[in-house]
Amino acid sequence: MAVEIERKFLVTGDAWREHAGPGIRYRQAYMTQPGDRASVRVRTGNGGAWLNIKSATLDITRLEYEYPIPVEDAEEMIDSLCGASVDKVRYKVPVAGHVWEIDVFEGDNAGLVVAEIELHSADEDFVKPDWIGEEVSHDPRYYNVSLVSHPYKDW
Repeated sequence: MAVEIERKFLVTGDAWREHAGPGIRYRQAYMTQPGDRASVRVRTGNGGAWLNIKSATLDITRLEYEYPIPVEDAEEMIDSLCGASVDKVRYKVPVAGHVWEIDVFEGDNAGLVVAEIELHSADEDFVKPDWIGEEVSHDPRYYNVSLVSHPYKDW
Protein backbone atom coordinates (compact mmCIF):
# COMPACT_ATOMS: atom_id res chain seq x y z
CA MET A 1 0.00 0.00 0.00
CA ALA A 2 1.34 3.43 -0.95
CA VAL A 3 0.92 6.12 1.70
CA GLU A 4 1.68 9.82 1.35
CA ILE A 5 2.29 11.91 4.46
CA GLU A 6 2.35 15.53 3.36
CA ARG A 7 1.84 18.91 5.01
CA LYS A 8 0.93 22.02 3.05
CA PHE A 9 1.67 25.67 3.90
CA LEU A 10 1.25 29.08 2.35
CA VAL A 11 4.48 30.77 1.32
CA THR A 12 5.33 34.30 2.43
CA GLY A 13 7.80 36.33 0.40
CA ASP A 14 10.39 35.24 -2.13
CA ALA A 15 13.37 34.33 0.09
CA TRP A 16 12.93 30.65 -0.85
CA ARG A 17 14.01 31.45 -4.42
CA GLU A 18 17.66 31.91 -3.30
CA HIS A 19 17.93 28.17 -2.65
CA ALA A 20 15.50 26.78 -5.24
CA GLY A 21 16.49 24.48 -8.03
CA PRO A 22 15.18 25.03 -11.55
CA GLY A 23 11.42 24.99 -11.80
CA ILE A 24 9.44 22.32 -13.63
CA ARG A 25 6.20 23.33 -15.36
CA TYR A 26 3.29 20.96 -14.73
CA ARG A 27 -0.14 20.71 -16.27
CA GLN A 28 -2.59 18.52 -14.45
CA ALA A 29 -6.28 17.77 -14.67
CA TYR A 30 -8.75 15.51 -12.90
CA MET A 31 -11.19 12.82 -13.96
CA THR A 32 -13.04 13.09 -10.65
CA GLN A 33 -14.75 15.86 -8.70
CA PRO A 34 -14.23 17.17 -5.15
CA GLY A 35 -16.29 15.01 -2.83
CA ASP A 36 -15.49 11.73 -4.60
CA ARG A 37 -13.78 9.00 -2.54
CA ALA A 38 -10.57 9.45 -4.52
CA SER A 39 -9.04 11.89 -6.96
CA VAL A 40 -7.76 10.62 -10.30
CA ARG A 41 -5.22 13.00 -11.78
CA VAL A 42 -3.36 13.11 -15.06
CA ARG A 43 -0.15 15.18 -14.99
CA THR A 44 2.44 16.15 -17.57
CA GLY A 45 5.75 17.85 -16.92
CA ASN A 46 9.47 17.68 -17.56
CA GLY A 47 8.95 15.41 -20.57
CA GLY A 48 6.98 12.78 -18.65
CA ALA A 49 3.41 11.97 -17.69
CA TRP A 50 1.71 10.18 -14.81
CA LEU A 51 -1.65 8.86 -13.70
CA ASN A 52 -2.16 9.46 -9.98
CA ILE A 53 -4.87 8.21 -7.63
CA LYS A 54 -5.20 9.65 -4.10
CA SER A 55 -7.69 8.97 -1.37
CA ALA A 56 -9.86 12.04 -0.81
CA THR A 57 -9.39 12.45 2.91
CA LEU A 58 -8.74 15.78 4.61
CA ASP A 59 -5.71 14.58 6.47
CA ILE A 60 -1.96 14.75 6.10
CA THR A 61 -1.86 10.96 5.56
CA ARG A 62 -3.52 9.60 2.42
CA LEU A 63 -3.30 6.60 0.14
CA GLU A 64 -1.51 7.48 -3.09
CA TYR A 65 -0.70 5.50 -6.22
CA GLU A 66 1.19 6.90 -9.21
CA TYR A 67 2.01 5.30 -12.55
CA PRO A 68 4.00 6.60 -15.52
CA ILE A 69 2.02 6.74 -18.77
CA PRO A 70 2.88 7.85 -22.32
CA VAL A 71 2.88 11.65 -22.70
CA GLU A 72 0.65 11.45 -25.77
CA ASP A 73 -1.94 9.44 -23.80
CA ALA A 74 -1.82 11.93 -20.92
CA GLU A 75 -2.32 14.92 -23.21
CA GLU A 76 -5.27 13.19 -24.90
CA MET A 77 -6.80 12.32 -21.50
CA ILE A 78 -6.43 15.91 -20.28
CA ASP A 79 -7.94 17.33 -23.46
CA SER A 80 -10.73 14.74 -23.87
CA LEU A 81 -11.63 13.29 -20.48
CA CYS A 82 -10.93 16.09 -18.01
CA GLY A 83 -12.25 19.58 -17.45
CA ALA A 84 -10.03 22.56 -16.71
CA SER A 85 -6.40 22.04 -15.78
CA VAL A 86 -4.17 23.37 -13.02
CA ASP A 87 -0.95 24.89 -14.31
CA LYS A 88 1.99 25.51 -12.03
CA VAL A 89 5.75 25.64 -11.78
CA ARG A 90 7.25 23.48 -9.02
CA TYR A 91 10.55 24.31 -7.36
CA LYS A 92 12.47 22.12 -4.92
CA VAL A 93 14.19 23.74 -1.95
CA PRO A 94 16.34 21.63 0.41
CA VAL A 95 16.08 22.61 4.09
CA ALA A 96 17.64 20.72 7.02
CA GLY A 97 17.36 17.21 5.55
CA HIS A 98 13.97 17.67 3.89
CA VAL A 99 12.96 18.90 0.46
CA TRP A 100 10.20 21.49 0.27
CA GLU A 101 8.24 21.59 -2.99
CA ILE A 102 7.09 25.11 -3.81
CA ASP A 103 4.20 25.37 -6.27
CA VAL A 104 3.78 28.72 -8.01
CA PHE A 105 0.38 28.57 -9.68
CA GLU A 106 -0.51 30.16 -13.01
CA GLY A 107 -3.67 30.95 -14.97
CA ASP A 108 -6.82 31.17 -12.84
CA ASN A 109 -4.75 30.32 -9.74
CA ALA A 110 -2.05 32.96 -10.31
CA GLY A 111 -0.91 34.60 -7.09
CA LEU A 112 -1.16 31.40 -5.06
CA VAL A 113 2.15 29.98 -3.81
CA VAL A 114 2.06 26.84 -1.66
CA ALA A 115 4.84 24.77 -0.07
CA GLU A 116 4.54 21.05 0.60
CA ILE A 117 6.77 18.79 2.62
CA GLU A 118 6.60 14.99 2.57
CA LEU A 119 7.32 13.25 5.85
CA HIS A 120 8.07 9.69 6.97
CA SER A 121 5.57 9.90 9.84
CA ALA A 122 2.75 12.25 10.79
CA ASP A 123 4.57 13.40 13.93
CA GLU A 124 8.01 13.83 12.34
CA ASP A 125 9.86 17.00 13.33
CA PHE A 126 11.01 19.35 10.59
CA VAL A 127 12.45 22.84 10.27
CA LYS A 128 10.06 25.55 9.06
CA PRO A 129 12.01 28.19 7.13
CA ASP A 130 11.13 31.86 7.64
CA TRP A 131 9.19 31.92 4.36
CA ILE A 132 6.68 29.31 5.56
CA GLY A 133 3.36 30.82 6.58
CA GLU A 134 0.01 29.42 7.68
CA GLU A 135 -0.55 25.67 7.48
CA VAL A 136 -3.39 24.78 5.09
CA SER A 137 -3.11 20.97 5.13
CA HIS A 138 -6.71 20.57 6.28
CA ASP A 139 -8.24 23.29 4.10
CA PRO A 140 -9.77 21.66 1.00
CA ARG A 141 -9.60 24.93 -0.99
CA TYR A 142 -5.84 24.40 -1.38
CA TYR A 143 -6.09 20.88 -2.79
CA ASN A 144 -5.26 20.91 -6.50
CA VAL A 145 -8.43 18.96 -7.25
CA SER A 146 -10.41 21.86 -5.72
CA LEU A 147 -8.43 24.54 -7.54
CA VAL A 148 -9.74 23.19 -10.85
CA SER A 149 -13.39 23.92 -10.05
CA HIS A 150 -12.88 26.78 -7.55
CA PRO A 151 -9.78 28.68 -8.72
CA TYR A 152 -7.92 31.10 -6.49
CA LYS A 153 -9.04 34.10 -8.57
CA ASP A 154 -12.66 33.49 -7.44
CA TRP A 155 -12.02 33.39 -3.67
